[in-house]
Amino acid sequence: MSLLSENDSLFLIIDIQEKLINAAFNKEIISKNSKILAQTSKILGLPVIITEQYPKGLGDTVSEIKDNIGADVEVYEKNTFSALDNDDIRNALKNKKRKQVVLFGIETHICVSQTAQALLEDGYDVFVIANACGSRDETEYEFGLERIKCAGGKIITVEIALFELLRGAKHPHFKEIQSLIK
Repeated sequence: MSLLSENDSLFLIIDIQEKLINAAFNKEIISKNSKILAQTSKILGLPVIITEQYPKGLGDTVSEIKDNIGADVEVYEKNTFSALDNDDIRNALKNKKRKQVVLFGIETHICVSQTAQALLEDGYDVFVIANACGSRDETEYEFGLERIKCAGGKIITVEIALFELLRGAKHPHFKEIQSLIK
């Protein structure tokens, strides 16, 4: 099993939009943790791809992400469940030339799960942040994570991701990242 590498990973944020997050059973946790991850991507300079499912009807990406994300971000509108069914998103991933995808968003059992499975089929190493994912229903969420795990995805948490990316207290951004979770 591999650990996350700061030089080989990117964040793929799936549909954390106004109407979708408000319907999630765990919206407070998603909101808090997606902000931490957005700040982390900015601090570490990690590339980020954001998807928005039908934003005209479901709203834009939430401010917790938009207001805290770094400069290396691309936002794509989609109307498919798997983000990789959108050629622009699939090409953006290829162009980043990174093999580890840190994946989180809404809904776990639909868009996150189908995206994770497509990424795995394309040979990516997929790390799903369980406590930055959500669904309307907790049972659907749990089964979505289980399906991803059975397909070969790695189910991790925000803190696991942060400390794998840092690898140690001597990382130049250790204190800054650590302060995000205190």
